[in-house]
Amino acid sequence: MSRIGKLPIELPKGVKINVSDKNLVTVEGPLGKLQQQIDSAITIESDSNNVYVKRHTELKKHKAMHGLYRALIANMITGVSNGYTIEQELVGVGYKATNTSKNQLELTLGYSHNIIMILPQEVNVETITERGKNPRIILKSIDKQLIGMVASKIRSLRAPEPYKGKGIKFVNEVLRRKAGKSAAAK
Repeated sequence: MSRIGKLPIELPKGVKINVSDKNLVTVEGPLGKLQQQIDSAITIESDSNNVYVKRHTELKKHKAMHGLYRALIANMITGVSNGYTIEQELVGVGYKATNTSKNQLELTLGYSHNIIMILPQEVNVETITERGKNPRIILKSIDKQLIGMVASKIRSLRAPEPYKGKGIKFVNEVLRRKAGKSAAAK
């Protein structure tokens, strides 16, 4: 049996899970509501405190989906109960980040123009600029997959370079640094 798939998922207080006839899993909690379509080979069972994900056969494909859907449902439950937060840091002289609304981000990254990103409604953005510190971008959402994709897209606009470390990086991310050119010995 799948090591991940066989683990029960604990339901926090205030979170409800519902499975429709067409294998559509709906999770509702204090922060919102998420839905996920699952394969017909996977069944979801729940009692008052736990959710169990089960498969019907031992096919390799079904074993893989067992762990996948268990992880997706666990992420949905965590999202509607606690939410997800990703922090990014802009390292570089003149790099700035500002937000004019809760889902619009304006970035100054050393290009000839500013970059304006309209984020999905489900993702809230906040920017922090403190004197003497690098500007930070804080993303908040209940959908782990969506917030990860948005953070990755922001990072791809100016990925950190290995020599000086300039670019957009995740807070507490360790970058592999390279040594620059060394002077020729005479």
